[in-house]
Amino acid sequence: MRQAVIRTVNLEAFGVEIRKALDDLKTSNIVSRIWKKDYTVWKDRDEEISNRLGWLESPERAVEAFPQYEEFAREVVREGFQNAVLLGMGGSSLAPEVFSRVFGAVSRGLKFHVLDSTDPEAVLDIENACSLEKTLFVVSSKSGTTLETRSFLNYFHYRAWEILGRNRAGRHFIAITDPGTALEKIGRELRFLKIFAGDANIGGRFSAISPFGLVPAALIGLDIGKLVDYSRQAARLCRNTIPSENPGVYLGALLGTLALAGKDKLIFLLSPEIENLGAWIEQLVAESSGKEGKGILPIVRSAPFSADCLGADRVFFDIKLAGDRTHEVSQRLIAQSEQPLIEMELADRCEIGSQFFFWEMATAAVGYFLKINPFDQPNVAAAKKKTEAVLRIFEETGSLPQETPCCENEHLAFYGEFQAGKWGDVLGHFLDQARGGDYICLQAFLPPRAEIAAALQNIAAKLQGRTKLPVTFDLGPRFLHSTGQLHKGDKGNGLFIQLTADHGRDVSVPDSPTASSSSLTFGIIEHAQARGDFEALKEKSRRILRIRLRENILSGLRFLGSRL
Repeated sequence: MRQAVIRTVNLEAFGVEIRKALDDLKTSNIVSRIWKKDYTVWKDRDEEISNRLGWLESPERAVEAFPQYEEFAREVVREGFQNAVLLGMGGSSLAPEVFSRVFGAVSRGLKFHVLDSTDPEAVLDIENACSLEKTLFVVSSKSGTTLETRSFLNYFHYRAWEILGRNRAGRHFIAITDPGTALEKIGRELRFLKIFAGDANIGGRFSAISPFGLVPAALIGLDIGKLVDYSRQAARLCRNTIPSENPGVYLGALLGTLALAGKDKLIFLLSPEIENLGAWIEQLVAESSGKEGKGILPIVRSAPFSADCLGADRVFFDIKLAGDRTHEVSQRLIAQSEQPLIEMELADRCEIGSQFFFWEMATAAVGYFLKINPFDQPNVAAAKKKTEAVLRIFEETGSLPQETPCCENEHLAFYGEFQAGKWGDVLGHFLDQARGGDYICLQAFLPPRAEIAAALQNIAAKLQGRTKLPVTFDLGPRFLHSTGQLHKGDKGNGLFIQLTADHGRDVSVPDSPTASSSSLTFGIIEHAQARGDFEALKEKSRRILRIRLRENILSGLRFLGSRL
């Protein structure tokens, strides 16, 4: 069994606190209690805890299950499928995206795509990239009721009806969902090719080594046996009751101790080949820890590393493949600045199977130290309810509620509780609210395209240089199911700049998988989600400014970046 090595730099100042944390874990028998599913590790009441610990056994259960996933994947390839499109959101889509991006195209598998954006351009990009006749749609949702996934299903199933006919459409769809959900019922009614049952005792963000992650991995053509074996090794290591020799709880003790000491910004350096693992870790840590006025903010999408990244409230985490030297300069800068740095090295890409389990155990340990329940998401529903309220207005009136910008120019329109004036003054006043220990988050309800991500990274760099705060950017609506919990549940030290745009093209969303007409569009849903989150953040007294990009998205982003 390969031992996980966690190397630390510049943690001497926290040595006493870390030793106390490890002693606490040992004397309180935390490792054994976690494995016994003792909810009192976290809370006095068993609310969404003991029934969310199925991830502890998921590596062993996967040993029996994954051969059938691989056989199913071989069958669909033999049937002539060439593409797989996962329709999902949050926990159901992030692990498959990691597998797809980290391993790329595998000759024996399907070309894999993930759709987790309601932006109409994202929907059209998927449709244009895949021939329906050769595409298998993977409808993935634990609850089976998620707005985004339901809308994707309605759209693509109706398109399959149109092109393939009623009798053939269902064979181009499979579902991954918990037993007894509405999605399971729909799948049976529409005669889906296959329905894979999830484990109701595993939360979405903990579901990587379960059907939600492994069925897509099989379709991609990965060596699931190797992934699962690494995960099993990690689980065995995480049974060690000596905390300093248990990589998961040791990592949790480090992060929890540092967070309690005010170092609650976790900035990742990742080898380029595995950098997409960061998005999965981001959801796990942010959604699990960001509640009750506490939280650790993972930063995986930000400005390029520079001296502006350093600060008293930050911890750096380097996950690299053996032999990779990409971040040597950054590591030296961090070491010289006496900033805490934690490092882990992976032998190969398949070792991300271990990372999934290590981080799940670490997150459980962080919850113990922060005295929170790491398995619930109490603030996620807030944005959903606000979005539903906006959509009800649209259904009743045929239009979204009217808004008046506080100022505008030919490129941008600004919305928020600011006095009308010059746009530069509004932005300046907003940024002047920043305090030490704050962070800035760009929330981009925009198409998930590389050129847009590059423009956002440029804006992040300008904001970081101007404010010296850590800056991250997230794509909407996907972040609503991950960092959105932390944004509303932490101590309120975020400044949020929401970016939206008018849609040059829009796409109608059918009322059901077999209905053609609807006044609802993906563009309307995306706008409603942006407004819903805006209102939810305001309700939590968060500082927020919305900027609408007028006409051309890239021109608007470049204009904004040039003026910062």
